[in-house]
Amino acid sequence: MNTKELKSALLQDCEAIVNNRLEKIQQTIAGIVESLDDESKSSAGDKHETGRAMLQIDRENAGKQLLEIEQLQALIRRIDVSQTTDYVRLGSLVYTSLGAFFISISAGLITKGKSSYICVALKAPLGMLFLGKKKGDVVEFNDRKYTITSVA
Repeated sequence: MNTKELKSALLQDCEAIVNNRLEKIQQTIAGIVESLDDESKSSAGDKHETGRAMLQIDRENAGKQLLEIEQLQALIRRIDVSQTTDYVRLGSLVYTSLGAFFISISAGLITKGKSSYICVALKAPLGMLFLGKKKGDVVEFNDRKYTITSVA
């Protein structure tokens, strides 16, 4: 698998992770809406009002999570894996002395074949340290030194 194919495959995995999160939060919201409908049919006084208030809070929290997921989807659409530069930017594949990183979203470890890649958000502390760095640069994070061996 060449670099472009690898980056495309990693991006697709990141997209699948975000889409999975989206499905889960949509199911959660649907459940909350259904529960709110059931609560409105009930008339148990104070207990009824407390239940509705709790469901409204859950709905607001789910709405915030939905917004975050939509922002991740927008970020994924901006990632151009076809470009290769000699410096780290969004969509870069960074090989270091301590592992390989795909600068995209915080999606954790993804394995392709016999190799593993850590998907790191550009806004994450390590992602910000990598930003703009080139082959040979050293980044120190959590008392560990990452020597960049290549950027693709």
